[in-house]
Amino acid sequence: MKRFDYLRPASAEEACAALAAQAGEARVLAGGTDLLLELRRAEAKAPRAVVDISGLAGLDGIEERDGAVRLGPLVTHAALARSAVARRHAAFLADAAAAVGSPQIRNRGTVGGNIMNAATCADTVPPLVALGARLTLRSSRGERELDIAGFFEKPYRTRARPDELLVSIAFDPLPPTARSAFVKLGRRNALAVSRLSVAAAVARDAAGVVTEARIVPGAALPVWRRVGEAEAMLFGRKPSEALLAAVGRTVSDVMIGATGRRWSTEYKAPVLAVLVRRALEACCR
Repeated sequence: MKRFDYLRPASAEEACAALAAQAGEARVLAGGTDLLLELRRAEAKAPRAVVDISGLAGLDGIEERDGAVRLGPLVTHAALARSAVARRHAAFLADAAAAVGSPQIRNRGTVGGNIMNAATCADTVPPLVALGARLTLRSSRGERELDIAGFFEKPYRTRARPDELLVSIAFDPLPPTARSAFVKLGRRNALAVSRLSVAAAVARDAAGVVTEARIVPGAALPVWRRVGEAEAMLFGRKPSEALLAAVGRTVSDVMIGATGRRWSTEYKAPVLAVLVRRALEACCR
């Protein structure tokens, strides 16, 4: 591992000052499950400094406040997976957190790190996009709020500025009539990154007619987004096996349109369609 300065600020304000002082040459350490692996790579460029925020107070809570669910960026995947608040208002987010890595990784890795790392295989990002999450970034200049759907520029690159620290993640609860699901495909049943994933939420009225649908595939598009073309197919209709299969194929077609045909398309296209169908079936049971 190459040499760098190790900084451990006592507050978020000190962390922001440290980031500003390093002029874009610092990396933030939260859980470290991605960063430490990167720093060990022989070809990796070492940062001037690593700013360790893992011990900062006030950045690790999960609460309901002002009609919204608020997560601190230091909330671990394990804490999110067992959170009663998350289970009540966004079950697919808790399920996604439970699908991350291994127990050791879930106990160390953080939701904020999953977002800021911006890896295409990030499990918690698709449900957060489906929830319309809002991110609060802080720097020595002040705070700003960004919608998560517009936060990612491309894999491993976000719109966060080098001196900004993620301090809050907030989203509105799903409608009371909605059910949600997260499905993931990996090379193994555990200890595997997502090859493809789908976060879905569907609300229906008393007659079983869909009043709202949200579908976000993971590891499929250049950046995460809701697939409105597929969601519109469900609105105002009662789900059927044929309809859900058609919606899955539409999501697959959208992926091909965005990424083009590659060597993996022959496999990924039908698999994504099936994952979407399975997620929607779980929502509509």
